Amino acid sequence: MTTVTFYTEGRRIVGFDASGHSGFAQAGEDIVCAAVTSTVRLVECVLNDVMGLCASVKVSEKNALISLRLPGSLGQAAEHTCQTLLAGMMVYLSELHMEYPNNIEVLEAE
Repeated sequence: MTTVTFYTEGRRIVGFDASGHSGFAQAGEDIVCAAVTSTVRLVECVLNDVMGLCASVKVSEKNALISLRLPGSLGQAAEHTCQTLLAGMMVYLSELHMEYPNNIEVLEAE
């Protein structure tokens, strides 16, 4: 199962960890894994490549883990955009969980 944990400080989403294999199908044919991977990569590209924020990203292929953390002090506009993007990601992955409850889990932690 893939587990995506969103980390918060108060009402602020500060990052997420995505780990594990969904187990929906074999590697290369797993649509749940592809959906999660595409979502994670899109968010990382928007934050770092489009917005230039230098969010911390750590990847461990051995452990099937990717972690992303936002920088601490953002301007008001950047903070709003980041929160909207991460909240949208959380909603999307929660919807994916409703379709594939045995393959993806979405959690929140402080």
